[in-house]
Amino acid sequence: MTKNNISNRIVVLDTETTGLSTREGHRIIEIGCVELINRRLTGKRFHAYLNPERKIDDGAIAVHGISNEFLDDKPLFKQISAEFISFIENAELVIHNAPFDVGFINNELSFLEGSTQKIADFCLVFDTLVYARKKHPGQRNSLDALCKRYGIDNSHRELHGALLDAEILAEVFLLMTGGQSSLIDDAPVKTELVIASTVTSRTAVIRPALNIVRCNEEEASAHQASLNAMEQCLWNQ
Repeated sequence: MTKNNISNRIVVLDTETTGLSTREGHRIIEIGCVELINRRLTGKRFHAYLNPERKIDDGAIAVHGISNEFLDDKPLFKQISAEFISFIENAELVIHNAPFDVGFINNELSFLEGSTQKIADFCLVFDTLVYARKKHPGQRNSLDALCKRYGIDNSHRELHGALLDAEILAEVFLLMTGGQSSLIDDAPVKTELVIASTVTSRTAVIRPALNIVRCNEEEASAHQASLNAMEQCLWNQ
């Protein structure tokens, strides 16, 4: 399957790094991904902490709280690369400020022996920051600002974390690109955390469930009236 076959599978992705620029030798230390199919969260996730083989900038530690000591026994990117690529391959990646994360991932891929692949070779990329700037020109469009704008509770986000931020971004993405159409199915979603075989989790954190906004009776009646006004509406059949 090639990226031309990508249709309904989305992977929301975030990373944490040792610093701001690959030009200065900075590396990825955490990857977090959540999967959506047909705009519905499947509960399937990928998460890994990585040994960057270098020290983390103090400024970066202040942002994500991940210490050098914690990463000492974590795998290298090359040790989890196959599982990571398998998880994201043939999906559309949703990333906030995509050039940053894609640049770091491509940098890691360049270190793999015999590899010349880049993200663009097996994924499409949707940048929520670019989309938000077009949708909300002249406003702040950080992830925190978007959470506030769309009424998403991120009070549990004291520090940045790749998996947590990917979960929050998934909710932002769904609301920003067409409402919570993916969350109208009330069936519980079973969470499947895909952790690379050599990775151990930093903490056993239970993430809060995404908020579900349900319509009231007046909104439901107005919606049904709109459907009834259509000549042919499959939803009414």
